[in-house]
Amino acid sequence: MRRDMNGVTKSRFEMFSNNDEAVINKKLPKELLLRIFSFLDVVTLCRCAQVSRAWNVLALDGSNWQRIDLFDFQRDIEGRVVENISKRCGGFLRKLSLRGCQGVGDNALRTFAQNCRNIEVLNLNGCTKITDATCTSLSKFCSKLRHLDLASCTSITNLSLKALSEGCPLLEQLNISWCDQVTKDGVQALVRGCGGLKALSLKGCTQLEDEALKYIGANCPELVTLNLQTCLQITDDGLITICRGCHKLQSLCASGCCNITDAILNALGQNCPRLRILEVARCSQLTDVGFTTLARNCHELEKMDLEECVQITDSTLIQLSIHCPRLQVLSLSHCELITDDGIRHLGNGACAHDRLEVIELDNCPLITDASLEHLKSCHSLERIELYDCQQITRAGIKRLRTHLPNIKVHAYFAPVTPPPSVGGSRQRFCRCCIIL
Repeated sequence: MRRDMNGVTKSRFEMFSNNDEAVINKKLPKELLLRIFSFLDVVTLCRCAQVSRAWNVLALDGSNWQRIDLFDFQRDIEGRVVENISKRCGGFLRKLSLRGCQGVGDNALRTFAQNCRNIEVLNLNGCTKITDATCTSLSKFCSKLRHLDLASCTSITNLSLKALSEGCPLLEQLNISWCDQVTKDGVQALVRGCGGLKALSLKGCTQLEDEALKYIGANCPELVTLNLQTCLQITDDGLITICRGCHKLQSLCASGCCNITDAILNALGQNCPRLRILEVARCSQLTDVGFTTLARNCHELEKMDLEECVQITDSTLIQLSIHCPRLQVLSLSHCELITDDGIRHLGNGACAHDRLEVIELDNCPLITDASLEHLKSCHSLERIELYDCQQITRAGIKRLRTHLPNIKVHAYFAPVTPPPSVGGSRQRFCRCCIIL
């Protein structure tokens, strides 16, 4: 049977009989109908398959099932569903998301890997039944795999990373967050075979040490995104190696890596000029000195999470206002040394008028209504967080909203003085959260 460019056999088109009276089937070529069906989602395709025999053929044609996301049906998806889909789609399937499908295990994914050898993007986030056996299957049959998400698949070990290294050399993005059995040995095996990695998430891999980062820095020159959140054993030594070996780095999350110091900020400034996103929340050893070096060298910064970097002062904001014109999101929550003067510089900085969208100032006790006055010129500002900023008043927020009517303001206000008791009873007044 001869196949056309869309992969539909001519014999399938013969199933459209002359007795089918539907106007659309008479007027439109079957190739065009197939093209229309290719834009439909999974639910709509299944509904179309029930309209008629002809539409069933078109709706269930493998070429319409190149991208499938089953997240909305996660509670209903079992292994047999995945097996049936893989048999229906075969080599057509390029992208599949089974995120949250906890009923899917190794056997189903082995069948999937055997049938869908052209898969490029696979999301198994939260598929808690899978083990190293799944990665062995992917390694054996899915050599074109580029993006793989295994976050929260806690049975994954170093054996999985070794298998991926051997069978998936094109891998560019890998998420193994919360796979806390992974150690430096697994990372070493991975990067030796997957040197083209561009994005790697190791969030919550608590056994990783600096040596793992040294392997990454030495073997992954194309790395753009790295997430090391709560990798508590990481120190300056490991991250400096990353900076020196990964000059294309644009996004780094080291939140919760409480051992790092200004040496990291200096290394980023000297080696990673393309850095756009830096998240270092709860890194309490970082100071103005390090952020000064960073700001003066990384002019493309767009998002910074500095929550609980308790040593920074207005000096950091001054440097950001001068050198970082693209800054869009800035979190300064619990940076208790920040004052109105720092916000004044930020409000007058290069990013203020057209770029700055979000600023978080929770628990900054020195911030007053004067800071809100300084932010009036930030026309792109969409949201400001002011929880427990006890010197901020409702009147100050109201004045800000006269200039920025669409802004969302999240704030706590201290309890008001209760009025005299009425009828012998005393009313209770609590702290309140408002969203304006």
